[in-house]
Amino acid sequence: MRSEDPSVDDAVTFAVFGSVEEFPGLAHFAKAVAGRPVSYAAVLRMKADSSSSSTPNSRMRFRNSQGVGSSSQDWPPFSRHRFSALSSQEDYMSEESEEFGPIFIQEPDDAIFSLDMDNKKVIMNCEARGNPAPVYSWLINGTNVNVEADFRYSMIDGNLIIHNTSEPNDHGRYQCRAENSIGIIMSREAVLQFAYLEAFSGRTRGAVSVREGQGVVLMCAPPPHSPAEIIYSWVFNELPSFVAEDSRRFISQEMGNLYISKVQPLDVGSYVCQVKNTVTNARVLSPPTPLTLKTDELFFHRQCVLVKLAIGEIISQHKINRINGALPERDVASFIARSHEPNGQAKCMAVTSGASTYFRDAHASPAAGVMGEYEPKIEAHFPQTVLAAKGVTVRLECFALGNPIPTITWRKMSGNIPKKARLRKSQAVLEIPNIQLEDSGSYECKAENTRGGTTYRGHLQVYTLPQWISMINDTQLDSGEQLRWECRAAGKPRPTYRWMRNGEPLSPQSRVEMVNGELIIHRLQQADSGMYQCIAENKYGSIYSSAELKILASAPIFSTNPVRLIATVGRDVSLECRPRASPKPRITWKRNDRRVQPSRRIMLLRNNTLRIINSSRTDEGNYVCRAENQFGSAELMTVLLVKEPMRVELSPVRVEVTVGESVVLSCKVTHDPSLEVSFFWLLNNQPLNAQHEGGHFEYIQTQSSTADLMIRSILLKHAGKYGCRAETSADSVLAEAELLVRGPPGPPGVVIVEEITDTTATLSWSHGVDNHSPINTYNVQARSPFSLGWQTVKTDPDPVTGNMESAMAVELNPWVEYEFRVVATNAIGTGDPSSPSRAVRTKEAVPSVAPGSVRGGNGRRHELVISWEPVSEEFQNGEGFGYIVAFRANGTRGWKEKMVTSADSTTYKYRDETFPPLTPFEVRVGVYNNKGDGPFSGVVTVFSAEGGEKLSEEFIAVNNMQLNEPREPPSELQAFAISSSEIKVTWKPPSPGPGRPQGYEVSYWKDMEQEETAKKPRTTGNETNMLLTGLEGNTQYLISVKGFNSVGQGPSSSAIRIRTKKNAPSLPPGNLMWIQEGNNVSLSWDPVKARDNESAVIGYKVLLRQEGRGHSQVTRTPNSAVVLTLPEGGTYIIEVRAVSEGGEGAASAQVRLLTSSGVRAKSGQLSIYNLPAGVTWTALFLSLMVPSFHF
Repeated sequence: MRSEDPSVDDAVTFAVFGSVEEFPGLAHFAKAVAGRPVSYAAVLRMKADSSSSSTPNSRMRFRNSQGVGSSSQDWPPFSRHRFSALSSQEDYMSEESEEFGPIFIQEPDDAIFSLDMDNKKVIMNCEARGNPAPVYSWLINGTNVNVEADFRYSMIDGNLIIHNTSEPNDHGRYQCRAENSIGIIMSREAVLQFAYLEAFSGRTRGAVSVREGQGVVLMCAPPPHSPAEIIYSWVFNELPSFVAEDSRRFISQEMGNLYISKVQPLDVGSYVCQVKNTVTNARVLSPPTPLTLKTDELFFHRQCVLVKLAIGEIISQHKINRINGALPERDVASFIARSHEPNGQAKCMAVTSGASTYFRDAHASPAAGVMGEYEPKIEAHFPQTVLAAKGVTVRLECFALGNPIPTITWRKMSGNIPKKARLRKSQAVLEIPNIQLEDSGSYECKAENTRGGTTYRGHLQVYTLPQWISMINDTQLDSGEQLRWECRAAGKPRPTYRWMRNGEPLSPQSRVEMVNGELIIHRLQQADSGMYQCIAENKYGSIYSSAELKILASAPIFSTNPVRLIATVGRDVSLECRPRASPKPRITWKRNDRRVQPSRRIMLLRNNTLRIINSSRTDEGNYVCRAENQFGSAELMTVLLVKEPMRVELSPVRVEVTVGESVVLSCKVTHDPSLEVSFFWLLNNQPLNAQHEGGHFEYIQTQSSTADLMIRSILLKHAGKYGCRAETSADSVLAEAELLVRGPPGPPGVVIVEEITDTTATLSWSHGVDNHSPINTYNVQARSPFSLGWQTVKTDPDPVTGNMESAMAVELNPWVEYEFRVVATNAIGTGDPSSPSRAVRTKEAVPSVAPGSVRGGNGRRHELVISWEPVSEEFQNGEGFGYIVAFRANGTRGWKEKMVTSADSTTYKYRDETFPPLTPFEVRVGVYNNKGDGPFSGVVTVFSAEGGEKLSEEFIAVNNMQLNEPREPPSELQAFAISSSEIKVTWKPPSPGPGRPQGYEVSYWKDMEQEETAKKPRTTGNETNMLLTGLEGNTQYLISVKGFNSVGQGPSSSAIRIRTKKNAPSLPPGNLMWIQEGNNVSLSWDPVKARDNESAVIGYKVLLRQEGRGHSQVTRTPNSAVVLTLPEGGTYIIEVRAVSEGGEGAASAQVRLLTSSGVRAKSGQLSIYNLPAGVTWTALFLSLMVPSFHF
């Protein structure tokens, strides 16, 4: 078994070796390495150029000294105290004037010194602070170190320097003693060890000869070394060829032996054991051990005789054939006979100094040097009992020899193997990191192959070092009192306790009791003063706790003298007498030089306070308290004045107001004129801070005895109990008044959807607070993906009165997801809405809205193209929504109906080779969904597409048609500049005649360009107007129009000239301000002034939209102000644009309004807001404020 901390690979330093003069960076290095967890103390490898650092400057008087075994649960067996620079006590002496006993800043740490180091110096650190500054001395193995007499020792401050270090002289336990006039404390014991690794013996090791298939163990036998933990590896033939571990080969890190479960020919060679010291990093190599294979013929019988044939070779046989000469009996190495098997097999074990060769189930048939199969035998295993410190990593080894190669499995006898455990080295090592108490128990490893199996079992026991639960602290007591100190520590095994006083063991005496960590000293004396230490220890470590006991002895002293005390008639008065003295003094009271005699009205309390019940004017006078003990006496004079009691009146005592109103509370005091009065205001028993209340409160004091509290623009939260506390040096009186605030109702309870149909929803809710004004009505609101915020819905009944808690929302759209909420209204106003209900979808229904704008045209020959405006999802009323396109040729009776299954479709094309071009059809478009068919649109006439073939004369005559290109140009061509980028063009069609136009082509180009560069958009049908877009501002264009049909184009009209408007203003509206009045928001801004090259402003466009939705509500106004009606609830964005003949200008900064339904005023309530310059948006709660003030 190997116990180690997982964070430590090689050595980590804990002690300093060498002199302070040689290592100026000692403090820096010590701080850098201090406190690192290790499984044992390690060597310090000091660099000569290490930088220095300053000394820690703490003045805290902690006395929590730790010993071997820290209180940290995850520390390894040795402690990890932090190092600090070597420093004197002058820093502390300059800062502390009060005397106190020694306190360790740094205690010596366990250390390992490498004997390979050239510098044979070791520094054991110790530093303490105290006042006076402590002096130091050292003990080695309990014996005082005489630094002056022994030249090998020297000290710098508290640090012990050992010169010419050697293991025989210096190995042991070191303890530092710090002493001043207050007392003595002892540090924890630190162990100094020495690291070394001797060389292997040069004696030649004999060859080990085994049969192929046998198992073998090559012994390492390491040389003497320290510490115990070293690292083993094996070299095969020569460096750097190391033996690789696998399921067949295993190197024990406990014994160092190399185990080969089944020897193969490739294993033949020379083996060398390498040992590495983890502290010094030194490595040594053993003499080589040759491993060979046997090839002689042997016969086996029912017994097993072990005969030594050659140096290092052991064989097992009954008869020796073809071997020259017999060996004497003295050469027989060892003999272990097992019971023979029925088939003549034998089991035997042979051992020599070079190797152990194990034969199992050796067949009795002749062999040519190859061993048969045999069952496993566990050769490497962990001890029967494994001890491990809590928090370290434990490794349990288990490896077996056998043929075939055994497999290893693990189990815990009581419970499961910890989940954190890992299997290493082909399962030969069970590794358990951060071992805990619950990991204790019996563990079993099992080796198996096809020939059988075997097990090994051992017990893992986890111990913990002592850890403080409670420690002792500095104590001051009077002589004659009793001291009771208790220290408690946890640990496994359970810690025991011992006590020290001034560095010497403390034993029970007549006045001293020590039981289970408790120290009791009766009848304390001055000689009991000093430094005490409680040591908690078990077999794995110890921890120290130090404290100073100070026995006080002083004459009485009063901190203030005399004392002036003012009381009021009828009140009880307490005259205190609390001197500082040790031991406790004897107290007497006098009044006007006469001793005070206790009575029913005048009492002397146990704490020496003189108490006067129901004081009156006659009690005025000078009272003297005299304190006396064996060290002296002192007197305290108290001058008592008795005044008439103060009276406080707060009016009005009870007042009712409405939200937004104001009120004044007046506090008047009647008191003794010789006393000054201070006023303090409270709200619901808490101090009222007017500065933190947003200007609603103002303190007004016009006279010394009167104070008013003005409450402006009262809110609901201002209701409560107001207190006026008047205080003088003699009295404190509180008067209270109640303020009741009426306001809009609070939000109703959560809305629950009880029942849902296709057009109705039955809702219920609970009443909210009415805020002292009965609720008149409830307003039911709904929100859907298609609405602009929350909208009021119709209800049944209508209205919903204030005593109702349910209603039905009606006229909803089918198959739409709704949320519902309820808003309450009383005589004051409308309150905040309830929380929204869960989202619910109304049930499906047959569609009720038909498509709009049914039309047709275009398409290819023999096609009938029908288009329409799609029905919004809001009115589709259910799933499976689609369109029914019905059409019939003029004069026919039957309708052809075609289904269009896509709800987003806007066009249907029908092709039929039989009907000629421009055939008129009656067309209508209906709707349907999974619930059924809905209504159809009105019937319209649509012509089929014009074809290219020759029409019959009859058809032409019937339809008054001509198959020619247009013969005349359009007439009355006009153009209108709409904006800086738009021109609207209108015309009249040519006179009826041959070549009726099918559409029109509009040509436009700039005045300075050629007509060939013109753009030529076409109309989509027989429209006689077109809007040209994307034009340049303040630019003259030429425009002409010509007709066309399937035969060709007609003549062009004469071109006309038109100039676009100047560009729209580039400046946005600025300085936006808005005012809320009632349910409206009044918005204003600074007018926009157009530049010379820009169109004049003719008005403004205000866009209001709900955040997250694309639809905007547009309001146009010629003025720089507008009044908007806000929907209730939701976040809305407002922006303003200037409008000119050239179009819309730049948008203003956005204003983001977060509205609630709450507090809609009945009159006069308003709030004014301003959007600062440079701000892109502002989020505001548009809650209504309060009306104007009236006093």
